[in-house]
Amino acid sequence: MTSFKTLDDLDDGQRVLVRLDLNSPVEDGAVQDNRRFERHAQTVRELADRGFETVLLAHQGRPGRDTFVSLEQHADILASHVGHEGATDRRDRGTSEGAEPGSDDVQFVPDTFGEDALTAIDDLDAGEILLLENTRMCDEELPEEDPEDKAETEFVQTLAPRFDAYINDAYSAAHRSHASLVGFPLALPAYAGRVMETEYEANTAIAEKEFDGQVTMAVGGTKATDVINVMNHLGETVDDFLLGGVAGQLFLRAAGYPVGFDTDPDTDLFDSQWEENHELIGELLEERGDQITLASDMAYEGEDGDRAEVDLSDFEESDTDYMDIGTDTAEGYAEVVRDSEAVFLKGALGVFEDERFATGTVTVLEAIAETDCFSVVGGGDTSRAIGMYGMSEDDFDHVSIAGGAYIRALTGADLVGVDVLQRQ
Repeated sequence: MTSFKTLDDLDDGQRVLVRLDLNSPVEDGAVQDNRRFERHAQTVRELADRGFETVLLAHQGRPGRDTFVSLEQHADILASHVGHEGATDRRDRGTSEGAEPGSDDVQFVPDTFGEDALTAIDDLDAGEILLLENTRMCDEELPEEDPEDKAETEFVQTLAPRFDAYINDAYSAAHRSHASLVGFPLALPAYAGRVMETEYEANTAIAEKEFDGQVTMAVGGTKATDVINVMNHLGETVDDFLLGGVAGQLFLRAAGYPVGFDTDPDTDLFDSQWEENHELIGELLEERGDQITLASDMAYEGEDGDRAEVDLSDFEESDTDYMDIGTDTAEGYAEVVRDSEAVFLKGALGVFEDERFATGTVTVLEAIAETDCFSVVGGGDTSRAIGMYGMSEDDFDHVSIAGGAYIRALTGADLVGVDVLQRQ
């Protein structure tokens, strides 16, 4: 149950300003397609089909970084996913001055709220789609400030009068108090797009849904601090935490095993997170040890380069790089999943990008997919494993495209981008 207005509450055929999150990897100057385009295309397609004049805002990278590029390529990628024919005729007739067709479906203008942008906006017809330039090229976008201050920026005050409504579909950026995310909802009637709606419902389910059976959370990844804070917050809700990744090794270290150490002086993956979290890890093991399941075996690269495994009872050295939970652990975790009514997965249980060390992540994902349970998979890297290893997102109730916002939702922290929608 959402507490904000959605597209279902919005009358068709208006001019709307829509905030997406199309932030993507950039390799050698080329923007890479990813699942965010596919997800947001569903919202954009619906708006176009319903006759809205749709203007899109999005960001890419940060000033000073190689990923800080124009959104011109994003228009092409998004258009390939939208598959809507509303803008095709417009290309045949020509576009407004300054606007460039990104492809058959999405026009692009290299301007955000200047004269070129305003002209392109005013020239839109029903069903047409226009992507404005990278919001982070506006000086007023990035500083973290109160929504009331962002609503008074020239950026917001110039664009808002051109629109009937604002739609935030960028759940994955909802923890940022930037002008395009929190200023416009105070200047226009504001609604949630389909991505915002589904992400919010799924990612708050662990705290708000009632489950009669066992609730299980498998946690891993490299950001142990995030995972540990989630475990601390959800201890009253989750019946069993299945640990892998960096956090799993740090918990084993706290339990007295020689794992969870940086073996290379040039890397800093374990020791700094240990210093930051070892006291809380100890408290969690002491207070909630019966809810925490640790690996019983681990996998590493053997002398021949193949996957090798060692049982917990045989751990002797702290200079081995463990890359995955062991097969016995993975199968044990899968059995827990099959007995659960709800399963949440945050972070990979091993280095799944290397097929040798994908056993833990893939075994648990496959068990979730095969089990009749409510399931949410969070974290971009983890969700990527679904496609890499031949699984379908349709086998999960929700696969989140959010990172920081997902973590904040799991730890109960407010999301300012959601808060301003709920003020409506």
